Amino acid sequence: MARVIFEKINENLLKLSDTEIIPRIVSGDAALFEVIIRRYNPVLYKTGRAYGFNHHDIEDLMQDTYINAYEHLRGFENRSSFKTWVLRIMLNQCYHKANKFSFKKEKATGWQDNNKSCMFMTNNHSDTDKSVINKELSQMIEMALDNLPYDYKMAFTLRELAGLNVAETAALLNTSSMNIKTRLSRAKMMLRKEIEQVYSPEEIYEFNLVYCDKIAGVVMKRILKLNN
Repeated sequence: MARVIFEKINENLLKLSDTEIIPRIVSGDAALFEVIIRRYNPVLYKTGRAYGFNHHDIEDLMQDTYINAYEHLRGFENRSSFKTWVLRIMLNQCYHKANKFSFKKEKATGWQDNNKSCMFMTNNHSDTDKSVINKELSQMIEMALDNLPYDYKMAFTLRELAGLNVAETAALLNTSSMNIKTRLSRAKMMLRKEIEQVYSPEEIYEFNLVYCDKIAGVVMKRILKLNN
């Protein structure tokens, strides 16, 4: 159902900024929240992976994050970017889940076998002869990031993969901008040179369209129930 709703949204609406689209959602156009979901699925997924959760746990965390954001959307006051706001909700969800279940960080094992072909898509590399991205490299990139200490991995993920600036990253991680710069520098040093030369944000912890549709569908159904 949510996919149908999304396809009916005018392309011009997809170009609206968060500050333009959020008031319309708050005013009652709940269907437009799907634009928000699809806009931030990759960012939330990368954050959950950096925190150490497996694929299925991250899907649950993302759904809860979106519902939480939707229910409190009237309270969003533009004091920070919406991206920062929703990432803070996601991080809080991760923190509480980790504490509640005494979560032990997983290294990429079982979920990789089932999802690695979908998590790392190479649609942006049409020339396969020249492409350096393959399954083995994808696993190497993920393993290298997963092996970083938490502080460095999270700083790297929010700054390089989620696209936050230094100040936003520092605010989310409750530290100084100088510490973020230091952590980011050390994180890059820890990654193998060959990985650092070839990675792109789109190819690390990629959230494939198949999963994007699933999250959007589930969240929009929950929102429809909330509004009934």
